[in-house]
Amino acid sequence: MRKCNIRNCIRELRAAAGEMTQQQLADKIGVTRQTVVAIERAKYSPSLEVAFRIAATLETSLEDVFQHQP
Repeated sequence: MRKCNIRNCIRELRAAAGEMTQQQLADKIGVTRQTVVAIERAKYSPSLEVAFRIAATLETSLEDVFQHQP
């Protein structure tokens, strides 16, 4: 099975949302700050539910947060 490369723009979107901290995002989506760090660094893939919560919290679409890199 091939590894799926997914890039995300969470850090940039947090900055655009008024310099939202990783902790603030984590609190709003119901995960730990360490989880947000791992997702931002592409070390961890969030569940679909968490991915949708991230997009909703950052007031953007799922496609704007996560992009597939072939």
